[in-house]
Amino acid sequence: MDTDDLSTEAYQGIIIEAERFDHDLTLVFGVMASDCKDEEEYLDMALVLIHELRSMDEEELTDVFFGKIPDIKSLNLTLGRIVKNIDQVRKIPKELRHYEF
Repeated sequence: MDTDDLSTEAYQGIIIEAERFDHDLTLVFGVMASDCKDEEEYLDMALVLIHELRSMDEEELTDVFFGKIPDIKSLNLTLGRIVKNIDQVRKIPKELRHYEF
């Protein structure tokens, strides 16, 4: 799938929230979509990615952020908001989510 296949709610809650923090974080969440068959799998994988990001040391984060070490506190706050956003998306029945076609 592509990020264009995400509901507006999922796209705003993950991709836009990541972009507010750093474009490199957006790229990580965006590229991940190509490994997913649908939005539910994407939401699951996003949570796994968040867990992995939170457990990375500075060297690993430097690789993710293309040579820059992000502010860890701000990163964790952003990841926390994305987790909350995922929870909110999951509360919306699939048939009531909005999609751009």
